[in-house]
Amino acid sequence: MIHWNEIHKRIEDANSIVLTTHVNPDGDGLGSSVAMYYHLVEMKKDCRIFIVTPLPEEYQFLNKNNIISCYDKKTDDTWIQNADLALIFDVGDFKRMKNVGELLSVNDIPMINIDHHPIRENSPFLTNAVDTSVAATGELVYDYFNTVRKNAITMEMWEGLYTAVVTDTGSFAYSNTTIKCHQIAMDAIQAGVNPATIHQRIYESNPIEKLRLLSKILHNVQLDCNGEFAWFTIDEKMMQSVGANKTHVDGFTDMVRSINGVEVAMMIFENEDSCRVNLRSKGKYIVNTIALELGGGGHKLACGAVVRGRLDEVLPRVLELTKSEIAEQNGMKL
Repeated sequence: MIHWNEIHKRIEDANSIVLTTHVNPDGDGLGSSVAMYYHLVEMKKDCRIFIVTPLPEEYQFLNKNNIISCYDKKTDDTWIQNADLALIFDVGDFKRMKNVGELLSVNDIPMINIDHHPIRENSPFLTNAVDTSVAATGELVYDYFNTVRKNAITMEMWEGLYTAVVTDTGSFAYSNTTIKCHQIAMDAIQAGVNPATIHQRIYESNPIEKLRLLSKILHNVQLDCNGEFAWFTIDEKMMQSVGANKTHVDGFTDMVRSINGVEVAMMIFENEDSCRVNLRSKGKYIVNTIALELGGGGHKLACGAVVRGRLDEVLPRVLELTKSEIAEQNGMKL
């Protein structure tokens, strides 16, 4: 059980508050942060949202008042070092906070972790407001609001909460979708949120460079394990050929998972001297065991890791590990 009133007391006692989420921020981390930001502004708190990688284009609508800052050491370190408290959303693993997390830790800023991912051992958080049974961290922010707020949730807060839930449930299509998810959506729509507008901004505003990159990826998708395992790679040369950037790869693994007969989809994205590995499962296979073996983590059906090494070094290892895990879960050995 999460003791929201105790957490609220810590928030009340703080004057300046950092809000942040994980590297390569998604709709849940961003939506939760934005909803909480407007709540804290109502409380007259001095608060700022920091992200460690650029804001994806599809979530620019959440930044209508320029409330989200991409962390810059020169301009942001002093403010963060003097903060009274940090609220961390959807991070999964402290390491995914990168420079902002390191700065908070070094300066002993108390951190409250609000999340629906399992807690990693030795995490430096003061308090863990964690519930792995919910579909999105936004659900926990919704619970906090319903516990402590005297005023109605505002439109800006509802847009954040709706974005959090709609993205982490795959528009209410994933197996993690619950009655509560639909209740939050219903409450948001009753408050004035336009689901069609948000859907268009997130899913129907793709830059042409992203679609050109997707075209290259789909042409090179590989199938293994009798067609149940689909995988693809992205390297810098491919990105440069279409003018794409790092934010454009988000969502590709989900699309490849949609192939008929595919149960597990995997992306390996080479990024300088490391590779980002994303895994998605339709439900037949649990894949976070693979991510954990690679030093990452996440949910049973959606997870990832960052693996040191170039693509030609990382790919054979990750393929062997994934095929072996699929075979083991099928009761077979490679």
